[in-house]
Amino acid sequence: MYTLLKQEGAARRGRFETVHGTIETPVFMNVGTSAAIKGAVSSLDLVDLKCQVELCNTYHLHIRPGDEIIHKMGGLHKFMNWRRPILTDSGGFQVFSLAKLRKIKEEGVYFQSHLDGKRIFMGPEESMRIQSHLGSTIAMAFDECVENPAPKSYSKASCDRTVRWLRRCRTELSELNRRDDAVNPNQLLFAINQGCTYEDLRVENMKRIVDLDLDGYAIGGLAVGEPTEEMYRIIEAVEPFMPKNKPRYLMGVGTPSNIIEGVYRGVDFFDCVMPSRNARHATVFTWGGIMHLTNSRYALDSRPIDPECDCPTCRNFTRSYVRHLFKSGEQLGGRLAVMHNLYFYNTLTEKIREALDCGRFEQFRREFSERLSMPCDD
Repeated sequence: MYTLLKQEGAARRGRFETVHGTIETPVFMNVGTSAAIKGAVSSLDLVDLKCQVELCNTYHLHIRPGDEIIHKMGGLHKFMNWRRPILTDSGGFQVFSLAKLRKIKEEGVYFQSHLDGKRIFMGPEESMRIQSHLGSTIAMAFDECVENPAPKSYSKASCDRTVRWLRRCRTELSELNRRDDAVNPNQLLFAINQGCTYEDLRVENMKRIVDLDLDGYAIGGLAVGEPTEEMYRIIEAVEPFMPKNKPRYLMGVGTPSNIIEGVYRGVDFFDCVMPSRNARHATVFTWGGIMHLTNSRYALDSRPIDPECDCPTCRNFTRSYVRHLFKSGEQLGGRLAVMHNLYFYNTLTEKIREALDCGRFEQFRREFSERLSMPCDD
């Protein structure tokens, strides 16, 4: 159940209660695609890094180790030893972005595995069955991810198909939740809004999926290369038509500034691989801006990555040492940087929540939205 606690303009401060714990929103979900954060960060680490929700991927876990194995091991929470909420992406984006060959039909998508070329079929029912085996807290509906830009006629046909698939997802998951062997009989279902950058298609699609009265609503198909202002324009167009009493999720976003601006436009949930991916390449986020740790200026710098941060990395190691790890090719460098970035993102949403609680979110936005997107000059 989602409770809207406070609102400042369109920005929302909420609380989402689930069978695996309460999620304070706005929230950033840490991406552990294959049931692990890249960078050798464990589920136990995530607790110390203030992670509320971990996001795992249906497609990748279906390919390896196989959802049947995870089901036999008691579900994803037991498999990865994570007791807090998990959201599983439906696999739709990966099917359309990674598959070597694919053919879309009304029943679903036929495609080849990106690993070994094995022929696989996935449709709404298959995605729900896999996610039911995983036992995640929140299952995402299976949708068609259209390249952006795309012809309007195809985008509309895709939206119509996605709505039909959504109805099938709802029916299938409802039946799966009633099974005696369901890992999580309280599994929730979030719908996904599509329509490329066509405002009228987005609004029409949102109205249709809201009528199905699901547990939450996501905006998909953005942050895939279109200008940032286009993304903001679409959020602003669909936000008035999203339910006030359900969580809103902007998929695959993004930078710290994107998150602040997304909250400003009424979004509650975010996820992105950026903090862990950038960290593994020595790029970290700080309250003073973006920092590249391999820069020679840090060779003799005895300060922590961010003096304002109290993450495990900043409490214990210097910029000089972390730079040395990267220059030496030591895996510890990536781990320490990933831990810092995840802690930073989780602290960012924590500070956003505090600002909303105190009625000063607009002040927070003015102070940090632009600053966090700039290079650090310290």
